[in-house]
Amino acid sequence: MNFPEISIVIPVYNSSAIITELHGQLCKALEGIDHEIIFVNDGSIDNSWEKIRSLALTNSNITGLQLRKNSGQDNALLAGLRSSRGNYVVIMDDDLQHNPSDIITLYQACLKGFDVCYGNFISKKQNFVKNTGSDLNGRMAQLLVQKPKEIYLSPFKVINRSTVNEIIKFGGPYPYIDGILLSITSSITQVNIEHHKRNSGKSNYSFTRSFSVFMKLFTGFSVIPLRIATFTGCIATLVGICLLIKYLYDYFVTKNYIEGWTTVVVLIILFSGLILITLGIVGEYIGRMYLAVNNKPQYSIAEIVKSADNAE
Repeated sequence: MNFPEISIVIPVYNSSAIITELHGQLCKALEGIDHEIIFVNDGSIDNSWEKIRSLALTNSNITGLQLRKNSGQDNALLAGLRSSRGNYVVIMDDDLQHNPSDIITLYQACLKGFDVCYGNFISKKQNFVKNTGSDLNGRMAQLLVQKPKEIYLSPFKVINRSTVNEIIKFGGPYPYIDGILLSITSSITQVNIEHHKRNSGKSNYSFTRSFSVFMKLFTGFSVIPLRIATFTGCIATLVGICLLIKYLYDYFVTKNYIEGWTTVVVLIILFSGLILITLGIVGEYIGRMYLAVNNKPQYSIAEIVKSADNAE
């Protein structure tokens, strides 16, 4: 069996107006290179699947995956990665903000021996919420999974086959592709590319999605948050002991104290808040462990479409 040199995995959500143009640009950019395109329809409510289905049935190098429900971008990516066969796998968005012509630049950088090459956008043409979320998650990745400071965790990247084979082993219900990557390799580079305006429609990115990525990284790839909670609890306890000594001294020695419950109320509020925050962090870990132990599915594929020439 002949495997393509490059696989392109694209999660699709409500992008029916863009898919045909995206396919055309991909074919032009990869002309002369054996490649396959995997479109993963992640619960779109427009006619994206009909467009993908039509392309897959008429093009021997296209595979369409239809998920039963919206499972999230990283889960959709994992489904696509498991279906890919190429020696190198491209991950990119469906909105043409990632120019297909830049694939070759990223691919050539990977050929120099790197496991992963990220596309580093010179200037980002995206909204404030997305910029803020990306920056926050990048900083958290530096703390939790030792992301190199100079690397931007771009959604546009090329990964070699051996690294993809490690990624697809992940069995938890909350995958975060960049977090998995940083956990298994330090052979990472990036190249500067241009970020383009969305071809049509509006971005599906929201604060909720940014927070979801944050929580996957925060609780899925490190125990540092639990250690922070423990450290915070120790500090709070020391503060409480110091205040206790001070108040006992004031009460028995200086006789300088204020009648009332102000101090008690302040301390109750302070320490109750710290306790609830700590319980919340621990609860998030336990909840995710519970779902993992009970084999919560990462995604469910309803249909796979290929042309007769592409069928195995």
